[in-house]
Amino acid sequence: MFLNSGYCIRCQFPLLGIDQMKTGEAALSSGFSFSNCRTRTSLLWKRNSLHHAVAPSPFNIKCSYKQSRKPLTSSKPVEKKIIKKAGKKEHHLWQKKDSAGSGQKALNLVRIVSGLPNEKETIFGALDKWTAWETEFPLIAAAKALIILRKRSQWVRVIQVAKWMLSRGQGATMGTYDTLLLAFDMDQRVDEAESLWNMILHTHTRSISRRLFSRMISLYHHHDMQSKIIEVFADMEELGVRPDEDTVRRVARAFQELGQEENKKLFLRRYQCKWKYIHFKGERVKVRRTNAWNGDDNLGN
Repeated sequence: MFLNSGYCIRCQFPLLGIDQMKTGEAALSSGFSFSNCRTRTSLLWKRNSLHHAVAPSPFNIKCSYKQSRKPLTSSKPVEKKIIKKAGKKEHHLWQKKDSAGSGQKALNLVRIVSGLPNEKETIFGALDKWTAWETEFPLIAAAKALIILRKRSQWVRVIQVAKWMLSRGQGATMGTYDTLLLAFDMDQRVDEAESLWNMILHTHTRSISRRLFSRMISLYHHHDMQSKIIEVFADMEELGVRPDEDTVRRVARAFQELGQEENKKLFLRRYQCKWKYIHFKGERVKVRRTNAWNGDDNLGN
């Protein structure tokens, strides 16, 4: 299509305004048209007219936006169901035993034992009744009862309860053995302590702790059995258990009372600590020993 200027709209010239649109309409009415140019001009004219006629206002946009946000079905709020995921279940090879109420059970055991005569059958029968309705042996409660009896210095009851536990195949631990050896020491039962020690030595040869060795040496030291102290120390040295400071003093005293001065010096040179603690101006000070292998001033116990 050609306008009055003599150029075609299909060329690279843009449409400038309404005047030219009118000119195009006049040209269309006059009959000067080509098929392709007429079609494109009519489309451009319709697009511009629609743009000017139906221009949306900001108010219409806001209203349509608010209406689009309203629910179509109902105005009631929709309740969302909260789905809780199950926690990850951990599997263990062991299960922790419930120790709830073990303290009350221990006090009940102490009360039962304290009111009974010193007869083995009576004590064991009462303790069996105490565990009659238990699905498992109340080992924690029995251990707490031993601690309570030990604090109360009821050594006979400690021996009775510990023997009952061991006869039922329960509580065969180093802690139970240590408590029982201490009770034998306090109750002057050296023979029973020796039989128990021999059983421990033959049954738990490689797992005897330094605490048990020290307990047995202390027992022999209280009863002035110096040769037994040397025997226990020989087993201790053979198993590679290093003695503590109290045991070193007691063994050195045993060598001295047996007249074995050379063995005493060799023993102190090997096992006595080269340092000692003294009190200086109200403070505990660590100093080096002089002639540590003599040790005459450190064998008071």
